Amino acid sequence: MAMVEVTVRGAGIFGLSVAWALVQRGAKVQLVDPAGPAAGASGGIVGALAPHVPENWNPKKAFQRDSLLCAEDFWTEVAETGGAAPGYIRSGRLQPVADDAALALARQRAQTAAELWQGHARWEVIRDEGGAWSPTSPSGWLIRDTLSALIHPRQACAALVAALAAKGAQVVAEAPDRGKTLWATGVAGLEAMNASHSRQVGAGIKGQAALLRLDMGGAAQLFAGGVHVIPHLDGTVAVGGTTERVFDSPEGTDEQLDAVIAKARAAVPALRDAPVIERWAGLRPRSRSRAPMLGEWPRRPGHFIANGGFKIGFGMAPKVAQVMADLLLEGRDTIPQGFRVTDNL
Repeated sequence: MAMVEVTVRGAGIFGLSVAWALVQRGAKVQLVDPAGPAAGASGGIVGALAPHVPENWNPKKAFQRDSLLCAEDFWTEVAETGGAAPGYIRSGRLQPVADDAALALARQRAQTAAELWQGHARWEVIRDEGGAWSPTSPSGWLIRDTLSALIHPRQACAALVAALAAKGAQVVAEAPDRGKTLWATGVAGLEAMNASHSRQVGAGIKGQAALLRLDMGGAAQLFAGGVHVIPHLDGTVAVGGTTERVFDSPEGTDEQLDAVIAKARAAVPALRDAPVIERWAGLRPRSRSRAPMLGEWPRRPGHFIANGGFKIGFGMAPKVAQVMADLLLEGRDTIPQGFRVTDNL
């Protein structure tokens, strides 16, 4: 059987992950990105790989669960092949419970999680025992789930680049299409599709985050006061973020990030004196349906799309890579309803 050739345009998390799945299965891949790897939203700093709540089950939540469950094997193989660590750890997540009503709901969700997560992870309600890394809980209770993981986005992309290079696939600035073409071009790709359709396909949504110097590596991630708190393995803690549809500067940080930092410090005692070492802002690609856009590009034979990883791109990437490799190499379509390109056109 002849080797399948694929050109992947876009070296963010979707492009790199699909390229990795392709080369593992014997394809010849070239990656093209004029700005280089992780130049857009994938070059961020947060990396919360957290599931949706275990209720109102749908294909998107099932897809995300499956992706989170296969993530450890995915990232372990990437690290072993390229020799670079992605900063991945499945250390779970803690969330404070606000009041009695929230406590009752959390306990109900624990029961549904036992069924929907199929015993692979737990969602449970535990007593807040205090401590510097425990988020302040008004009710004295916390939600703990063991499905959540975290990753360092920049390190993960660098690890994929190294693994791909070990397999002979390099990221180049320019190259003509060779074979099938996958478009994983993020916000720029959504804007290009907007220009050729009568309604909006997607848009870039701004987010802001900060990196603090504090070594809590190996601890659970926290979600408190609407803020994600991510203890990376490199001795930093990321806090984020904002969701901004209207903004003046796509990459500028402002008082909205100041508010995020203040909320994180108020919720987590250990962060109160941790210095801020980086402020980050960027646009994240959100499709009209809010789900990833995957599949063939209508009326463009041989062209495919993987886009719209808004907020959940790194968590979805292992499964996105699998289903896109199935489609590109075998013509096998396992993309769930709601994720298809046509759902957004």
